[in-house]
Amino acid sequence: MALTLSCPALFAQSGKVYDDLSLPSKILKMERKYAVYLPPDYETSDRSYPVLYLLHGGGDDQTGWVQFGEVLNITDKAIKDGTATPMIIIMPDANTGRRGYFNDVKGDWNYEDFFFKELVPYVEKKYRIKSDKRYRAVAGLSMGGGGSFIYALHHPEMFSSACPLSASTGPLTLDDAKKQLSKDNPNIADSVVANYYNRQSVLALINNMPDDQKKAVRWYIDDGDDDFLYEGNCLVHIAMRKKEIPHEFRVRDGGHNWTYWRASLSAVLEFVSEGFHQY
Repeated sequence: MALTLSCPALFAQSGKVYDDLSLPSKILKMERKYAVYLPPDYETSDRSYPVLYLLHGGGDDQTGWVQFGEVLNITDKAIKDGTATPMIIIMPDANTGRRGYFNDVKGDWNYEDFFFKELVPYVEKKYRIKSDKRYRAVAGLSMGGGGSFIYALHHPEMFSSACPLSASTGPLTLDDAKKQLSKDNPNIADSVVANYYNRQSVLALINNMPDDQKKAVRWYIDDGDDDFLYEGNCLVHIAMRKKEIPHEFRVRDGGHNWTYWRASLSAVLEFVSEGFHQY
């Protein structure tokens, strides 16, 4: 009898991951893939859950956090240990067609529009997701860390927490933006470069943040002491300190690799869960 009773309990301790799902996109004119983590009690409850949008880095796709990031095991353990609340995790593909989470400067590939106008409404209708800002968070590594920064800075009304890991922070100066854009757009106008810099540079967005937005998002920024992207992350931290924008900033031993990011994920899950909870 004891064995019979323990089997459902053991079974119920594991969430589920589906990593080859898709939705149609009119904006990108194609099917777009995504992966989802569903918490252990999803199929046995009728409740709705908070959601974490977890963004992969350059060279990976929606399976990156599943295959290399061990999202299933790490999230299951965090929920079981009580350091994270049960949540749904959505992992979109930003590698197919063109790589990246942002709208192209020429306006012919608008991934950010797809994310907010198509992906978010689609998954929040398909799954039992709480759709209030308070129950929505975004995190990501490297290229996805840049996506986490920009999405939360562009849409502070959408996210309670943002956790950029080893983030690509975009051009650090206007001159950097011009060099970056001129490679593919040799005759690009200075006004277009300036608009792009002000819209896509984390530093520019932080420096131009209105006072009433300083506490709109809970920030957790994490970067390894051997990471090649250290400069942008440190400059963002300094800019946030000068602007008195509350944030957590972590520098741990490690480089730009999955060993570092797997260790980061547990802290991210705990941090966003604190935002989902009542204080």
